Amino acid sequence: MAETDLRGGLSPRVTPMAEIRELGAILQRAGLALPVADSLKIPTTYRDIFHLMRDLRAMGETNIMTARATSFTTKSLFDLAQLIYSKEYASSQDRLNCTFDLVFLSGWAPDASQPKPLKPGSVSKTLQQSLEEAKNSSSN
Repeated sequence: MAETDLRGGLSPRVTPMAEIRELGAILQRAGLALPVADSLKIPTTYRDIFHLMRDLRAMGETNIMTARATSFTTKSLFDLAQLIYSKEYASSQDRLNCTFDLVFLSGWAPDASQPKPLKPGSVSKTLQQSLEEAKNSSSN
């Protein structure tokens, strides 16, 4: 919003985000079997956007795209961004609410020994029954 207000447009600033189902599809297109894509949301707070940006940079989440603005960004843009963010996402303790989405991807390289998925409808007991059996066997 700040960049649009000041410059009339925007330039990507962080690594592009993908939908988790798209990432799972990439695993399949790469030839991996039994792909698993999972995510974990980590809510956190920051004193200001400058501390948030420091952590984003340390995580390697800056913009890696070649079609990005390469000129220096004026301080007024960040000051306005801080003002907008603090109005929209401030917590009750005057901190900025943020959420990091961690995405975990895994898959099996094709091999004859890899697990095979069961055919739909071939299950002989419910998940509840399996969990109860596991619970009973661990308590023995």
